[in-house]
Amino acid sequence: MTAVVTPRLATGHIGLNVSDLDRSVDFYRRALGFEQLAGSADGDQRWAFLGVDGTLVVTLWEQSNGAFSTETPGLHHLSFQVDSIDQVRALERALRELSVTFVHDGVVAHREGVASGGIFFTDPDGIRLEIYAPSGAETAPSPSGAAPTCGFF
Repeated sequence: MTAVVTPRLATGHIGLNVSDLDRSVDFYRRALGFEQLAGSADGDQRWAFLGVDGTLVVTLWEQSNGAFSTETPGLHHLSFQVDSIDQVRALERALRELSVTFVHDGVVAHREGVASGGIFFTDPDGIRLEIYAPSGAETAPSPSGAAPTCGFF
C-alpha cells in the first residue's frame, strides 16, 4: 500500500459577500489598512481584491442583501494575527475612532488561562472579525470562561 502524502495547506485569500462594495472597500481600507489591488465597480458583477504589499488577502463580492447571519451555516468569523498585544490595542484605538461595533469591550483572552487574545468587532455587513496576538492577553478577561471566546455568539 502506498502512503498518501498530504501537502501542508495554508489559507490563501478569503472571499466575502457584501451588500455595498464601496462601503466595504472603504471600511477594510480605513479599518485594516488594506490596499485595493484590483476590482470592477461597474455593471452587475462588482468585486474588489484587497491586500497588503501586493499580496491578496480579502476578496469582496457585491452579491448579497441584508446582514450577516449567525443562524445559517457558513463563515463564523475571520481572524487576523498580529505580532503583539500592543499592536492589537493600537488597532483597537483606530477602530474606535471609526465607530466600529465591538462584540466584546476591549482585549479579551481566547479562554480562561491562555495567553492569546484580541478584539472582536463587525464589518458594515455584520461579518464578525478578530484581530489577535498569540501572547500578551494573560490578564485580559475571558467573557466565555473556559469556552473559546471566539466561538459562541
